[in-house]
Amino acid sequence: MVFLSPFTFHLSPLLAQNMTTSPYSRFAYGDLNENVPTAYRAMGGVGFGMRSNRAINPSQPASYTSCDTLTFMFDIAGSACWSRYQDAGGHKNVANGNLEYITLQFPLWKQWIAMSVGLLPYSSVGYNITLSDSTAGGGYHYTKNYNGEGNISEVYGGLSFNICNWFALGANFYYMWGDLNHMRDLSFTETGLNATIQDELLTVSSVRLRYGAQFFHSWGDHSINVGAVFENKMPLNSSLYLIETETEDTIPKYEGLFQTPMMWGVGASYNWAHRLTVAFDFERQCMASALYNGAPGALSGLQDKNRYAFGAEYRHNPYGRKYVERMLWRAGVSVQDEYLVSIGAKRITATIGVGFPLWSVNSMVNLGLEYTHRGSPAGLEENMLRFTIGVSVAENWFFKRKL
Repeated sequence: MVFLSPFTFHLSPLLAQNMTTSPYSRFAYGDLNENVPTAYRAMGGVGFGMRSNRAINPSQPASYTSCDTLTFMFDIAGSACWSRYQDAGGHKNVANGNLEYITLQFPLWKQWIAMSVGLLPYSSVGYNITLSDSTAGGGYHYTKNYNGEGNISEVYGGLSFNICNWFALGANFYYMWGDLNHMRDLSFTETGLNATIQDELLTVSSVRLRYGAQFFHSWGDHSINVGAVFENKMPLNSSLYLIETETEDTIPKYEGLFQTPMMWGVGASYNWAHRLTVAFDFERQCMASALYNGAPGALSGLQDKNRYAFGAEYRHNPYGRKYVERMLWRAGVSVQDEYLVSIGAKRITATIGVGFPLWSVNSMVNLGLEYTHRGSPAGLEENMLRFTIGVSVAENWFFKRKL
């Protein structure tokens, strides 16, 4: 963790900016992040069965030993997002952008042990909603404003061990911190009626663990990888405060009555001749049984979240003399449930991307484009277009030159 201290100091303010503008982030912990690198994000967000020396994959801690024994890897990415929200009352267009992540990876002992550290987003909240209406019979006219902002970020350190030539284990340790602020106010057009204001602040300072395993085998031009990850349900060291805006008093509401959900996922990938890769992931987060506000999440309208992801990557010739032959072309799709029962509709994302090789065989500039749809025409509909750019650098830092 020592390696990250200067990066954490300078980059935390960037990660602390709102990474979403979605009204759907108004509930619970907001929009959750999958934490896959740009290359895999362009493949629909697969990761559990991916094992490559071209990408740092923090979603699968067992994958770190895929790096070359003399190679230091560095990956950083940022994104720009354009969103359109529409309901029966009209539509609104919003744009924003931010740093996505920064990760490092390096071997510790030959091909047997490797380590990765990095700074990642866990969840984001960012919305501003105004609703105007009147009481029954039109007696009083009122306006409701909902406003929220904040992020939960995490710094991680992970180790991967090759148990043998076809099996690896790994684990990530995460330290999570951040604030999620939800504000609501009700005001009346008519004089003589007092406005009401409520401000809830959730502060987080906690840890969690993720475990991973991968089986891998190659024969001729073919190779397969099968992976699994698991996180146990753990206490979320957090506090929920009710802020009285008139008196500026901060009143504790819930202390430590939250949990991170149990999570498990499986994935598989197949590669042919270092040219074609196809992959599939399934992930389940058990939000309904994890504590939220001191009770199982199901009592607060939370449900288990399932995510299915499919992706493919192709390059014509990894050793071709023409640059275009060495470029990587990616596409994918993912379908996932929202973890809030009230939303109902699934979130569907389609992705495409391209990788541009740099001076080193495994150094890349990765571009990705995502289109996401959620909601329904009968309620609030969200259409989002996100452009992501990442730079992944792999250099021989541990090579001892001979004189």
